[in-house]
Amino acid sequence: NLLPSCSFLKSGSGCPLKFPWTTQPHLGLHVLLSAVTLAFHHLLSPFCSPALVFLFSLLPPVKFTVTPLCCPSRSSILTGRYPHNHEVRNNSLTGNCSSALWQKGPEAEAFPIYLSKQKYQTFFAGKYLNQYGKKEVGDVAHVPPGWDQWHALVGNSQYYNYTLSVNGKAEKHGDSYEKDYLTDLIVNRSLRFLDDRSPQHPFFLMLSPPAPHSPWMAAPQYQKMFSDVQAPRDGSFNKLGKDKHWLLRQPVNPMPNSSINFLDDAYRKRWQTLLSVDDMVEMLVKKLDSMKELDNTYIFYTSDNGYHTGQFSLPIDKRQLYEFDIRIPLMVRGPGIKPNQTLQAPVLNIDLAPTILDISGVNLSTVNVDGQSFLAPSLRNGTARPFFLVEYTGEGHPTTDPACPKLGPGLSQCFPDCVCEDAYNNTYACVRTLDSKNNLQYCEFADSESFVEVYNLTSDPHQLENIVKKVDPTILQAMNQRLIKLQSCVGDSCRNID
Repeated sequence: NLLPSCSFLKSGSGCPLKFPWTTQPHLGLHVLLSAVTLAFHHLLSPFCSPALVFLFSLLPPVKFTVTPLCCPSRSSILTGRYPHNHEVRNNSLTGNCSSALWQKGPEAEAFPIYLSKQKYQTFFAGKYLNQYGKKEVGDVAHVPPGWDQWHALVGNSQYYNYTLSVNGKAEKHGDSYEKDYLTDLIVNRSLRFLDDRSPQHPFFLMLSPPAPHSPWMAAPQYQKMFSDVQAPRDGSFNKLGKDKHWLLRQPVNPMPNSSINFLDDAYRKRWQTLLSVDDMVEMLVKKLDSMKELDNTYIFYTSDNGYHTGQFSLPIDKRQLYEFDIRIPLMVRGPGIKPNQTLQAPVLNIDLAPTILDISGVNLSTVNVDGQSFLAPSLRNGTARPFFLVEYTGEGHPTTDPACPKLGPGLSQCFPDCVCEDAYNNTYACVRTLDSKNNLQYCEFADSESFVEVYNLTSDPHQLENIVKKVDPTILQAMNQRLIKLQSCVGDSCRNID
């Protein structure tokens, strides 16, 4: 899922040693997209309005999600924690997505609570967590602590015919573009919030539109855009995953034309939906400018996970350990950020919460997070952890798919031709090494093969060759030990792996 999240943070009390303000800045806009592909970077210039092309100043060279699936990733964004510490494993209630366990534990310690204590006026609109609003866990009456204004989608992404929880009360919507198109509704309500807020206190908005998640329903004026565009034919497109884990060895290769036509159509429709997100950002930026608050507001634009369209012959989805699923966009602007500034250090989605709290004036030593503030002076100069964790728990069905009896039970997200995007044995943990000298990935699978994948992304950026059999065993042992430490790390220990 692409999680367009736009966060706007405006400040108020101050950390003069670190940030250039005397009053707390607004954390005005955090735009969270759902499942944005790496192609995002290539498409910015040709297709986006000036609102996106010229708005943002800080572009980290690489930003990663620590888990490539919506609900676990969003839970990491909200808490600043790895999945093994917030315990959200997948998009289901049994996997702790918006479960009672989540509500009683990690959600009660998420960053909006700290912002509220800092006197921020907080606003949320759009997709929250995939299972939010289910009757078993509080229905729409459950409003997570820390939010002053709450306009959350019940369930997963929709553009029309959905239900919102509006401050704990159900609000049903139909199929009128003018009244119900969710991306537009989100921006309209956020503008109203800005008009109605108290000027005496700073504000924070988190906007999470459905785009570009399926069912890919673009606004009427954008439904014919990009008619000749194809999904990128990059180095791993339509390649066979012959040296990869079991699930990647199953797809038909080369892909049939029907699969290629399907993924190209999905790619176009996804980008059509994002044009409304572009409009949303432009409208909010103009509003902040008219309020004379733009230069006192931090804006974050990012996603919950990546997305693939044909890489290694997988038609569409996320959930995999490869760059196309774990790398995500991040753009930031705000006080003290110089134009065209680039961080030298990699940034993780678990870094968003501590960064936002750092800006707001919270003492991070009092907060239980695994990530770190990426606007701290040390990180601006490129000092950062060289190792980090990517972890995922695969999902499957206990019975065999009748359309694919040869593959047996334990699979899910299956397309025609028996191409499945997930399985129980697609459960893995990876240690990523990324510094000035190394760009490596070491992954272990919890499967019957104890499968291991290793990539040197400096020489093999598309991860075409699994080099596990070519690497010195002592190096593999060191990577294994580092991974074990990361899988059990908490707080400071996650940032200080050697």
